[in-house]
Amino acid sequence: MSTRGGVPRAGRAAPPCRWRRGRRGLWPGLLAALLVGLAPARAAAQFNMVPPPLCRPPAPAAVATIEAYRLEASRHLYECFPGRVYPDELPPLVYGIVSVEAEIDERGRVTSLSVVRKPAAEEVEPWVLAVLRRAAPFPAPLRLPGGTARFVETFFVDRSGLFQTLSLTEGQRGSPPAEVSAPLSIHPQ
Repeated sequence: MSTRGGVPRAGRAAPPCRWRRGRRGLWPGLLAALLVGLAPARAAAQFNMVPPPLCRPPAPAAVATIEAYRLEASRHLYECFPGRVYPDELPPLVYGIVSVEAEIDERGRVTSLSVVRKPAAEEVEPWVLAVLRRAAPFPAPLRLPGGTARFVETFFVDRSGLFQTLSLTEGQRGSPPAEVSAPLSIHPQ
């Protein structure tokens, strides 16, 4: 194709300059792929390891109900990992929520853990299970029937790797306090 002064003759389009277009189109795409590729890794980095627990071996639990024991177990977790507990009200969007059923034997050992509710962020589940295993032994549930405890605890995990349990949560920022409504009656008044 002939051109005059770098401008193509009428009726014919200039061939695309692939080198320039490809190079210009490559950098934004490469940068976007790099940023997208790094974002999940950065969010997951704090869930790669569980620090050693800082708690002392606990005394046997002096409680006689499962609900009271669940509260005692949460206090034990907070004592074992004080640097991992979210210190205030949680942010409006929690990174991961996971519910775990735990069974604790008469010596405070974790005999089984099963996930009842999986988190949306998949790296949170193994991290929470590891936190529970590393916190053992828990207070021995000697006053409970059979000397063992089986309970479900829900963990609210922030993107930073800090958590709260449902038993000891401070609530969420921006959420109004929950109101207890009167029970529904069968007969309208």
